[in-house]
Amino acid sequence: MMSSFLFRAMDARAGIFLAIMAAVIVLVPAGNLLMPEGSTFHVPNYAVTLMGKYLTYALLALAVDLVWGYCGILSLGHAAFFALGGYAMGMYLMRQIGTRGVYGDPILPDFMVFLNWGELPWYWYGFDMFWFAALMVLLVPGVLAFVFGWFAFRSRVTGVYLSIITQALTYALLLAFFRNDMGFGGNNGLTDFKDILGFDIQADTTRAGLFAASGLALVLCFLICRAITRSKLGKVLVAVRDAESRTRFLGYRVEHYKLFVWTLSAMMAGIAGALYVPQVGIINPGEFAPANSIEVVIWVAVGGRGTLVGAVLGAVLVNFAKTWFTAALPDIWLFALGGLFVVVTLFLPKGIVGTLSQGWTALRQRKVSEDFEAGSDQPPRQAPQSPASPANVSPKKSASTVPADAEPQPAE
Repeated sequence: MMSSFLFRAMDARAGIFLAIMAAVIVLVPAGNLLMPEGSTFHVPNYAVTLMGKYLTYALLALAVDLVWGYCGILSLGHAAFFALGGYAMGMYLMRQIGTRGVYGDPILPDFMVFLNWGELPWYWYGFDMFWFAALMVLLVPGVLAFVFGWFAFRSRVTGVYLSIITQALTYALLLAFFRNDMGFGGNNGLTDFKDILGFDIQADTTRAGLFAASGLALVLCFLICRAITRSKLGKVLVAVRDAESRTRFLGYRVEHYKLFVWTLSAMMAGIAGALYVPQVGIINPGEFAPANSIEVVIWVAVGGRGTLVGAVLGAVLVNFAKTWFTAALPDIWLFALGGLFVVVTLFLPKGIVGTLSQGWTALRQRKVSEDFEAGSDQPPRQAPQSPASPANVSPKKSASTVPADAEPQPAE
């Protein structure tokens, strides 16, 4: 049943995306582990970590595109779910340090020993087990999103008001996690990780494995999102986005649909945060910053809202541009990055993928029109479509359709 559900996601665009991702997941670790350092095809360690971080950002952008591009919920607080998933993984990694910490305490992390904590807080119990931490990566962002969405959507808070509330949520968590008495490391956060699942976190093989895990998580979440958006549920979500009041008038429980997709998106963001932390080696309250959530929205807008593939492309391109600008133009990189956003907004309002899809559709329409004008006897049976659109079903022939020169038949 699950395979048939995911099979709905397959089309030309999804096939191209999966082929590219398969190549990246295989070639990047192979280039790092199998190719000698002097080889042209060698991928250095820092590049593996950097591209792995890009993949986690792409997963976060995919989560935002699901709720914004297909349901019309502009979230300015998804960084909160990303950071909560990261903290859940960070707590597991801290418990794995044991006596190898600076103070050598087998139970308490170093920052708790430094702050004179007498015992481990109750909410740290269980994080010495990976399965429990993985469960919390999903549950903590998911439960928070469910509770928040339950009250917000039942109260019919929409538009800019909902965006402001989501931003207030992430800012409140930012202030809370900055406090030392919260038990999450305060301003310094969680760092100095040693290993994950018994493997040295600094080892080349571990980094390659984390990169592959990030790529596989991105592929799986993409297929789930694609299957949802191309199903009947996806059509209802688009109806909610375009005409929420009319959809409610037709009898749909709009708040239930919004709550489902909102909670699923938050859990995807938590997975992205959990994969981000072991690759960058730190998680601190700065990840809750509202500016981070706004930046994710920019990634989606640049790539193309409501395309899924565009969200992934936008996240990778913008973060690559940021990395390149900081090295090539260290004094003016902020202006260069801001100029990139302005150019995209003015000349590519539908984003990169949306603009390409629109151009592809216009090109096919022109070709069909030229063929018809060149002497085709009949017009096309169906209008050309963008690769993002579902295939049209050819209309059935009417039983009353008869040739023009047919003899009239007597009524029976």
